Amino acid sequence: MTESIIDISREFFFDLVLPILEREFPEETAQTAFGVFGYGSEVLHLDDEYSSDHHWGLRINAVMPQALLAEKEQAILSTVAANLPDAYKGQSLREGYAGTKALSLMSLEGFLRQTIGIDHAPRDYAEWLSMPEEDIIHVINGEIWRDDLGRFTAIREALSAYYPEPVRLRRIAHWCRYFSGMGTYALRRAILRNNEYYASIAFGKAIRWGVQLAFLLEKTYCPYDKWTLAYLPRLPRLGAPVQAIVDQAIPLSTPWERKLALLNELADLLDETMINDGVIRPHPKFQESPTSGYRITEHAYAEIIQGLPKEIQTIVPVWDQIYMEQMHSGYVAGLEMETWDGILNLKA
Repeated sequence: MTESIIDISREFFFDLVLPILEREFPEETAQTAFGVFGYGSEVLHLDDEYSSDHHWGLRINAVMPQALLAEKEQAILSTVAANLPDAYKGQSLREGYAGTKALSLMSLEGFLRQTIGIDHAPRDYAEWLSMPEEDIIHVINGEIWRDDLGRFTAIREALSAYYPEPVRLRRIAHWCRYFSGMGTYALRRAILRNNEYYASIAFGKAIRWGVQLAFLLEKTYCPYDKWTLAYLPRLPRLGAPVQAIVDQAIPLSTPWERKLALLNELADLLDETMINDGVIRPHPKFQESPTSGYRITEHAYAEIIQGLPKEIQTIVPVWDQIYMEQMHSGYVAGLEMETWDGILNLKA
């Protein structure tokens, strides 16, 4: 695609939508943050020819205080819709994409709760650890075009500053544990037992956790799986070497033993980086067990855990999009099945 839908949406906002809002709702507009953010590949400038088959088109995301939304939402949406054309620069203003005529209104509190699970910037280590990493990106991505109050911008800036160091270390420890204990260890056992079902699961999880560890070591939020490889080359130190290992390991033609050996190479790379960064102390080389595999990152796991503040040693980081799924389940529960099938492109 030659022009991102964000660029067209930005022009649409300033050319047509903002003048309506400033004329009809000046006080409400002053309390609202406008831009493009949240879900979708287009917000990351990764939209392509496959992106436009669902939930795609002109979009303006807007967040305002909860009380203001409850009072003014319908008036704002209906007034804006009544004053807009049916298309803008060749893009249809399809009803239902993101509200009325491409304008999506949400409460700031509601948007934050459905992404990071809290309605404010995190205030302590426990709140930082309660947020899914990929959903932090849904808060800080895209663009903000106007935010007179600055409240949403301040939250975005707080999240963009990245994890406090004890939180980052707790997350590194967790991923070290799972990369080894639930990944390479499990793959070794699956190979020994000729269990290809378990091997497939263990390998997929391990390669994912290894890549996520690289992002943590580079102090960069790891995006949702679909976009991870687009972001991996951006890591200044680990991007290229991790990409080289991934490219060799993931083909179906790569034998299981070779996949495991490559995961062990990745473990050594991550371990070396943690030593160089001072995350763990230097240690002697370790041998690989013929039955348990090469559990070197679990060595790092224990050392990191033991050096953390006691209040977060046993907190398990949230690592799935549970708040988004809560929102999505509520959304689907209120749809007609015919509407849902249409969104899914399911045709009789």
